[in-house]
Amino acid sequence: MLMQPEKAALLVVDIQEKLVPAIHQGDQLAARASWLIQACQILNIPTLFTEQYPRGLGHTLPTLTSLVERPAVSTKVHFSAVAGGCLPREWQNRSQIIVCGMETHVCVLQTVLDLLQNGKNVFVVADVVGSRTEENRQLGLERMRNAGAQIVSREMVVFELMQQAGTDTFKTISKQFLVGDQP
Repeated sequence: MLMQPEKAALLVVDIQEKLVPAIHQGDQLAARASWLIQACQILNIPTLFTEQYPRGLGHTLPTLTSLVERPAVSTKVHFSAVAGGCLPREWQNRSQIIVCGMETHVCVLQTVLDLLQNGKNVFVVADVVGSRTEENRQLGLERMRNAGAQIVSREMVVFELMQQAGTDTFKTISKQFLVGDQP
């Protein structure tokens, strides 16, 4: 199944100030998240940020929340954003949830498993998830794939949501995100 803009939403899990430095290639993950969030904003994909215990881990990187006009941020103490009651009511009509963030084997994994359990089609952006170790990242991705999540890349997300070339949106995204070096 292809991602469709009218059915999709972007969930950015716990890319927080005090956690990013501990993540394997955390700066690259943050740059890739910025790329994905900006592209999704151009495509009018609703975006939600979650924060795991922000008093201890800090808030979502301001460089990410600043990319959204009115950023929706939900705090949680549950590892799963679903169990933590973070998803907005209006997302009930969104059947496709695109997930990125950290840690792959903890909060991302538990959120994805709960989303799948609730009948959502879940797309985990492999190049925009991270853990403190690459091994835990890989194990988390493998478990999510085995549970039924689709493992995708940023470009897969953007091209599927654009659906076709030749539009103004395609031209904008091509110039801004698909030409030259990518993070």
